[in-house]
Amino acid sequence: VQLQASGGGLVQPGGSLRLSCVASGFKLEDYYAIGWLRQAPGKEREGVSCTTSIGSTYYADSVKGRFTISSDSAKNTVYLQMNSLKPEDTAVYYCAGGGYTAITFVVTKRSPSPVEYDYWGQGTQVTVSS
Repeated sequence: VQLQASGGGLVQPGGSLRLSCVASGFKLEDYYAIGWLRQAPGKEREGVSCTTSIGSTYYADSVKGRFTISSDSAKNTVYLQMNSLKPEDTAVYYCAGGGYTAITFVVTKRSPSPVEYDYWGQGTQVTVSS
């Protein structure tokens, strides 16, 4: 099982980016949760958004209305569309995959903690700066 994250970069405040997480070794329609987490310098890794194979999604309060998570089964890819970016969104973004326990968190409108995920992609840097 592998997850490959990409799409980060440097963007001005108010701009947009789309992150991609390509999964291999399993199919998105399997029983899964794919999440995006981020870690800023000196801060703990935090959950940003998560989507599940049963249709439940989670967004952190700080990104609600600005970020949208989606999936494309044909491409086995999960996306994170980030609009109206703010300097405080600057961080390394990671995609991660989990199973039943992670799904349970999302269904109950909670962010899975990092330990609830079984598989991790490499990080992609997002920098929001003028």
